[in-house]
Amino acid sequence: MDEIAALKQVVSEQREEIARLKGLKGRPDIKPSGMDNATEPANPLKREKRPGRGKVRPRVEVEDRIIKAAAPAGSRFKGYETYQVQELVLSVYAVRYLRERWVTPDGQTIVAPLPEGTRGHFGPDLRRFVLMQYHQGQSTLPRLAALLHSVGLSISKREIQRLLTEKQDGFLDESRDVLRAGLETSPWVSVDDTGARHKAKNGFCTQIGNDRFTWFGTRSSKSRLNFLDLLRAGHTDFMLNDAAFDYMRGRALPAPLIACLAAQPETTFADQDAWSAHLDRLGFTALTTTPDPVLIATEGAQWGSIHAHGFLCDAVVLSDDAGQFAVGRHALCWVHAERLVHKLDTFTDLHRAAQQKVRKLIWDYYADLKVYQANPSTSRRLALRARFDRIFRRRTGFVTLDRLLARLHANKAELLMVLERPEIPLHTNGSENDIRCQVTRRKVSAGTRSDVGRNCRDAFLGLAKTCAKHSVAFWDYLGSRLSVPGQKLIPPLPELVRCRGQPA
Repeated sequence: MDEIAALKQVVSEQREEIARLKGLKGRPDIKPSGMDNATEPANPLKREKRPGRGKVRPRVEVEDRIIKAAAPAGSRFKGYETYQVQELVLSVYAVRYLRERWVTPDGQTIVAPLPEGTRGHFGPDLRRFVLMQYHQGQSTLPRLAALLHSVGLSISKREIQRLLTEKQDGFLDESRDVLRAGLETSPWVSVDDTGARHKAKNGFCTQIGNDRFTWFGTRSSKSRLNFLDLLRAGHTDFMLNDAAFDYMRGRALPAPLIACLAAQPETTFADQDAWSAHLDRLGFTALTTTPDPVLIATEGAQWGSIHAHGFLCDAVVLSDDAGQFAVGRHALCWVHAERLVHKLDTFTDLHRAAQQKVRKLIWDYYADLKVYQANPSTSRRLALRARFDRIFRRRTGFVTLDRLLARLHANKAELLMVLERPEIPLHTNGSENDIRCQVTRRKVSAGTRSDVGRNCRDAFLGLAKTCAKHSVAFWDYLGSRLSVPGQKLIPPLPELVRCRGQPA
């Protein structure tokens, strides 16, 4: 029956591909189970009728203009009838600065400086518009060039590319500092990844964030080693400390090897080369045992570096059960756990009845976890733990479902992390929402061709998401950083992340 189900899946995919090639309508897109929305408590104050949009309040200063009416003689003036119109002005102008040059008595030449914000031959407002349209507007470079040409600007695609990638060190540093501030102050972070193309090769983009910040990092691998490297937030050192040795013990590195590392006087290594040379001197690279001693020791030293810099000291890492994210205090997404039951192939009425019964039990349990989050108590926590065992240790007669329940029960500590830390979410919906902009960017422009282009794409998308989480318009943020005349000052985003994390 499993083979028949697999063959049916292959036939279904072939039919869908044939329909696509013929230009026919494809099969309907079946939505996920919707467990999180279905378990929300009913709001008795919710209106039946959808409210109107309310009064329009422009974000700019409103200019008053009086329009005269052709009234006949003897008419009486009765005031004004207001009618508000919002308008957008796109205009292009070029300025030739005549910079005074003076020669001092001692022979030095003094040239008048350019206005603030002027870097290169394109003004700050143009740079802001290009960055806004490309990153938040998800435009492509050819379309952006066509738009700028149509309004009268003389600029090439190559020059637009330079505006997007060159001299962006300030934005890259702020994106890195946002990650550091989030890892230092957040009680939890949610993580996810998606495919990405870089230099015509498949890679992976990892998202790290929560309700305070969002950060993206694209690399060629999605291993745990890569994830730990991203969590170092730009630091390159390796540290041997208590956190590092605890990690190595948890990953089953033999005790004699841990003792060998602990006996050495060196505990800090500046970069990968210094760390690799240290392992080579100790003979780790010549070992062929399982697990790989070099890999586990390197991961442990990275975890030690993360703790040494004050990152994730007591924070929970929330993920969808991807293996590379299982570090530190780890929690699992309930929506992904229920989705495994939802996606099971059933072949008989008995299978379908067992699947629906288990799904209902999980939905009811999930709703009670939400109630616990709002009002945690010791008695309710103990009752929920016992109830978890009753649900996931049951035997339904559907072998595949029973194996899945046993597998989920093995993840009890991670699924029930919310009982110890009620502030963490029960799902990774926030990460999935954040990472959609990367998916859209991948569909719009395939991939990046240079490391600086990749880093700029990740940084600007992360900064735009972080701005939105602090109710800061990305347009205003760019104007503040590019010194646009008259633009209000936006404080550094790392400060906003830290202030959001401090108790009121």
